[in-house]
Amino acid sequence: MTDNHLGEFLRARRAALQPTDVGMPSHGTRRVAGLRREEVAVLAGMNADYYTRLEQGRDRHPSAQVLDALGRALRLDPDARAHLYRLAGAVPVDRFAATTDQVGAALRQVIDGHPGAPALVINRTLDVLASNAIADALHAPFDPADNLARMAFIDPAGRQFYTRWDSTARATVGHLRQAAGRDPNNPRLWELVGLLTEHSADFARLWNTHTVRGKTQDNKHFHHPDVGPLTLGYQVFDVADAPGQQLVIYQAEPDSPSAQALALLGSVHATRTSPPPDRT
Repeated sequence: MTDNHLGEFLRARRAALQPTDVGMPSHGTRRVAGLRREEVAVLAGMNADYYTRLEQGRDRHPSAQVLDALGRALRLDPDARAHLYRLAGAVPVDRFAATTDQVGAALRQVIDGHPGAPALVINRTLDVLASNAIADALHAPFDPADNLARMAFIDPAGRQFYTRWDSTARATVGHLRQAAGRDPNNPRLWELVGLLTEHSADFARLWNTHTVRGKTQDNKHFHHPDVGPLTLGYQVFDVADAPGQQLVIYQAEPDSPSAQALALLGSVHATRTSPPPDRT
């Protein structure tokens, strides 16, 4: 596996842009996908040879001014720009070694204190570290419900459960790419990437785009075999005393069909998991 993460990222983002995307004319037959190296260098206001050295890994620590210019030239959004800085070692890297997968008692009380809202704690590689009862009910189609990326790409239930699977897939890969920028040497991350690449051609294709996306807030669209379609908004909160952990809370729009379906799901799950009555 190559360790030229900065060069790989630059090549992938260059390949994702066409001359018309950046206001440049396109002449003749193009032998490469996207922009040429020389075109990126012109857009960034730098020497083409220097840009080539960056892609080839012969220079891995460009200045902040160079990174700013590359971010503008490649039309990077804020998540991708921050990822570029991390790959170049221009910002402090928060290491996975400093994190923990142990969920504190107080945080468990928080998630259990939302019985009507699915809540779970994940780490940066999307492992599910803890979840409340309604979240367990939501993810019941998966066996096991252990990692959100594995569930989306490998578990047979994934494509039926995530009704907008393409969007979910892109967001999931973007999140893992951001994790790779934070700690490119994390063994759990590369174990997961290897597993997903081996078993999912879709993951491999999306991974090679080097698209970066943080997990903040959005809507998710599900189809649960017990209650049908669900549209849930979610909010993501960083856990201050456990760097690397995030609390995810899903909510349905009040009085919506999804709210009714979520309430029914909780009732069905509670019935299934209740102990049988004592007939003695």
